[in-house]
Parts: sequence; C-alpha cells; structure tokens
Amino acid sequence: MGVEMSPSLALVLAVGVLVGSGVYLLLERSLSRVIIGITLISNGVNLLFLIAGGAAGGPPLVGTTEPDQMADPLPQAMVLTAIVINLGITAFVLAMAYRSWQLHGHDEVQDDLEDRRIARRAARHEEDSRADDVGTDLATEAAEARDETEEEHSLETAHHGPRLGADDHEAEQRDRGEST
Repeated sequence: MGVEMSPSLALVLAVGVLVGSGVYLLLERSLSRVIIGITLISNGVNLLFLIAGGAAGGPPLVGTTEPDQMADPLPQAMVLTAIVINLGITAFVLAMAYRSWQLHGHDEVQDDLEDRRIARRAARHEEDSRADDVGTDLATEAAEARDETEEEHSLETAHHGPRLGADDHEAEQRDRGEST
C-alpha cells in the first residue's frame, strides 16, 4: 500500500490565491505592501511544496516504518529553509522601509534618475550618444526631477516636523526664509 498522491483542489486554489495576491502587492511602490507580497508568495510556494510532497506518512527513520510508508523528508526540509530565507528578506525590506520613512516620511520607491534619462532619450528617439550629458550633472537632474510623492510628502512634513522629511536644499531654503 503506497502513499496517496492526489492533491486537494482547495489547497491548490489556496496556492493560486496566495501567489496571485502576492504578485499584485509586489508590483506596488510601497515597501510595506512589497513585504506583504513577498510573504504571501513565500507562503504560497511553501504550500505548493507540501502539496507536491504528497500525503503524510510515517517518520523517515530506518527500522521504524516500511520504506513505502515513509514520508518524503525533502519537502519539509525545503520549506524550513524557505521560511528562514523569507524571514531574512522580510527583515531586510523592513529595515529599508523604516529608513525610507525616516528620511522621506514615506516608504515608497522612487524612480531612478538614470532610468528617467533613458526614458527621455527613448521618447525623443535619440541614440545613446551622451550628448545630453554636457553641462548637466546628477545633482542638477535630481533637482529637476519630479518626485511623485512630493505632494503627499509636503503634507506629511507637518506631522513629522519640517526638517525630518525635507532634503538638504529644502531645509537650507527654509532656514534662509525663502519659499519654493
């Protein structure tokens, strides 16, 4: 008598819902939603491993159970490893989100300046000649770049104090009494 290998439809649907919801949340800009997405995907894949491992059997110890009645220990070992890796990733992204909140007053990922430059070139159908780099540097482009979170950021600075969410240039302007 062998171990039954037909998976439960409810568990397979649970894997689909967990992975689908996780991918949706992973595509958001908020790091807190990314953390939840990573956790959902990890739990969905862990559940898939357990489903693929088949039904529970006897302990995989020689002499205690017949070999055809033993549970496969590999899925459980892989799931335990995945749980530890997920814990490390979650701790790292939580640290990044907290640091982003300290610096900017939000935890949203912003566009990279180099990506914006490449997108501008692509929109103008320019080749990669670096002709637009003459006379500009990264600090100038950073000052010209629009931050999608600036509107929310300006509202939140009152909550976190005027200097915590402001960058150096804005803080200097406030110190001098200039308005933007």
